[in-house]
Amino acid sequence: MEAIKCIMTRRSVRKYSARKMTDAQLRKVLEAAMNAPSAGNQQAWQFIVVRDRATLGRITGVHPYAQMLKDAQAAVVICGDLPAERHQGYWVQDCAAATQNALLAAHALGLGAVWLGVFPRADRVRGVRKVLGLPKGIVPLSIVSLGCPGEKSKAVKRYSKDKVHFERW
Repeated sequence: MEAIKCIMTRRSVRKYSARKMTDAQLRKVLEAAMNAPSAGNQQAWQFIVVRDRATLGRITGVHPYAQMLKDAQAAVVICGDLPAERHQGYWVQDCAAATQNALLAAHALGLGAVWLGVFPRADRVRGVRKVLGLPKGIVPLSIVSLGCPGEKSKAVKRYSKDKVHFERW
């Protein structure tokens, strides 16, 4: 899929079909996430792939907007690796870029995905950290729910010239 078309047609998918995604598709999503830009190329991130139904269910208990994980094929939890940071505080931007790359790759591969925010909500961070047994210094930023789409949404045009300023406000 051409890049601009992929960006313009990607939509959040919260309903999944029974069709199975492949290991190759999952690997491509992870490869795309790891090809995101990062501050000074620090790549201060870690990725946790969750496929276990019970674990996906436990995540829904600590994240109020993660109910779609009950039907998802997998979830990828994108975490900041604070001990690996060379440019303090940029892990958030780095992991956000990785999350967006994962979402775009999923769409390009015909998968459905949705971004579930974890950080900076302390309750969600604590809950996900506990469910997944994350070590100190590893902070979950987001969860990408993945599966074969069970719904199709139309592209929405969001460009607004009122939000664009040239040279100065």
